[in-house]
Amino acid sequence: MPSLRALVVAGLATLGLATLGLASPARSPPRSPDQEQSAGALSRRDGWGPKYFHEPGGSLARGHYDLRFFHDEIPYDEHRFVLRDLVRSYLATMHAHGVETWLAHGTLLGWWWNGQIMPWDYDLDVQVSNTTLQWMADRLNRTEHAYNSTQSHTAKTYLLDVNPHHVDLDSGDGQNIIDARWIDTTNGMFIDITGVREREPYNPGYWSCKNRHRYASQDLWPMRVSEFEGIRARVPYNFEQILTEEYGPQSLVLEEYEGHRWDHGTKEWIKMTPEDERRREEMAKERKRKEMIRDGRLPPE
Repeated sequence: MPSLRALVVAGLATLGLATLGLASPARSPPRSPDQEQSAGALSRRDGWGPKYFHEPGGSLARGHYDLRFFHDEIPYDEHRFVLRDLVRSYLATMHAHGVETWLAHGTLLGWWWNGQIMPWDYDLDVQVSNTTLQWMADRLNRTEHAYNSTQSHTAKTYLLDVNPHHVDLDSGDGQNIIDARWIDTTNGMFIDITGVREREPYNPGYWSCKNRHRYASQDLWPMRVSEFEGIRARVPYNFEQILTEEYGPQSLVLEEYEGHRWDHGTKEWIKMTPEDERRREEMAKERKRKEMIRDGRLPPE
């Protein structure tokens, strides 16, 4: 199990992993609540409006591709390399622009275990504050960024696309809860970007996204600087409480999940073989048999 000392590395990662082709630099964006000013009053839209981001559909996996750039599903053995390039390119680009963004949801859980993407994940999640999101919409929306991929020296192109519904104060019909995406234009895989804001005038100091994930200011800030997939990344200050509230305490100790098992030697999630599955099933049956004997529901052999 990873320790805080092993994971929280104060700015050790550098940006020398890749060559960036950045959009024209702009003035420094908002960084944290202490530095941010009000973005102004926002009005609710009269209607929910059409869904902005579209996925090809047809399977659970295809829900993790942008329809505009989708060709074929990325095989299991390759998708983690694609996601690794996605998150490295995003974090490096945002760092170069001075944007405060942090890991969230399953991506944060992957960081907690070993600083890597969970092998069964097919997308990534990050968050920003609402004022930072507005800055991104004003300065970087629809810009493309080149980044050298893991497997070759050829730069791939990534698109930052901000949903015009990012200003909506609530989730509406649920079709536009994703505020922005960082998209691999080669295949359509993406990072979901959601903004958090203080939505409750009567309860300041609590931040939430349109999908109703809610955080106290002191649980988010000050951000911790660490590494994820070999590059500098920010994580919320009280990351363990955030993960426990979202996924339950078992998420930090359960060592078998989604057909994978945690390997203590390599500190990685390993895909289980049919033999592993058979052995696990036999062990589960044996545990159940002993439990029934103990409870008197089955006579001892």
